[in-house]
Amino acid sequence: MKETEKEFDAVIKICRELYIKKLNDYGAAWRIMRPESVTDQIFIKANRIRTLEIKKESKIDEGIRSELIGIVNYGIIGLIQLALGFSETCDLTIDEAIAMYDKYMEQTRTLMLAKNHDYDEAWRGMRPSSYTDLILMKLYRTKQIEDNGNVTLVSEGVDANYMDMINYSMFGLIKIEFQNNDN
Repeated sequence: MKETEKEFDAVIKICRELYIKKLNDYGAAWRIMRPESVTDQIFIKANRIRTLEIKKESKIDEGIRSELIGIVNYGIIGLIQLALGFSETCDLTIDEAIAMYDKYMEQTRTLMLAKNHDYDEAWRGMRPSSYTDLILMKLYRTKQIEDNGNVTLVSEGVDANYMDMINYSMFGLIKIEFQNNDN
């Protein structure tokens, strides 16, 4: 488990650095996105990963790694949007947006550690394509919950689904970054 924590933290650093660079380029322009639009952005990225896995070829110079980072960062953005609601303007400073990223990433990390304890590192035996399928399944669940006005009878909400998508993406990134392809 200690190795997972170390690897997870290394991948958080990669995702966080890109998030900060994009904040410096664009500000928090994503603040205008409604949660449903964030979900659709994640869907586009997950669907592209699945397409790349199936076709084994990319016609643009961005691969699975960059899409996984995008899912992580848009997942955190989704959690922020759920908490704050969307805005008509870019109403967060860079420092505020980073603080919120750190807050929701830490919550997501805590969830991963708890589940990883209970599932005994089962993710390490999974194929990366299974992460993709699970992310897509979580996306379809999220879309259904959103279409139902965010009301569920017995299921977790959108926030839990975002956290799971982030964590599956983080596992995929760990396998890429640490060549941990023990399928």
